[in-house]
Amino acid sequence: MAHHPSAKKRIRQTARRTEVNGARVSRIRSFVKKVELAISAGDSDAALAALRAAEPQLMKGVQAGVVQKNTASRKVSRLSARVRDMKPQA
Repeated sequence: MAHHPSAKKRIRQTARRTEVNGARVSRIRSFVKKVELAISAGDSDAALAALRAAEPQLMKGVQAGVVQKNTASRKVSRLSARVRDMKPQA
C-alpha cells in the first residue's frame, strides 16, 4: 500500500481514469455493434445512420487516447465498405 500522499493521489487518479476510459471504450463498442446489427438485418438506411453516429465516437476515442488512430480508421473503413456494398432498399 502507498504511504506517500502523492502515491495515494496517483492511485485515486488512476482509478478514476480507468473508469472513464472503460466507459469510453464500452460506448464505442455499442455504437459499432449498432452498425453491425443494422448490416446483418439488411437495413441500409439504418446502417448508414448508425455509421454516421459511430464514426465521431471512434474519433473521440482516438482523441481521448483509448483507441489508436489506425485502429479507429480501419474500423470506420471496413464498416463503411460493408454499408456501401449493401443494396439500397427501394
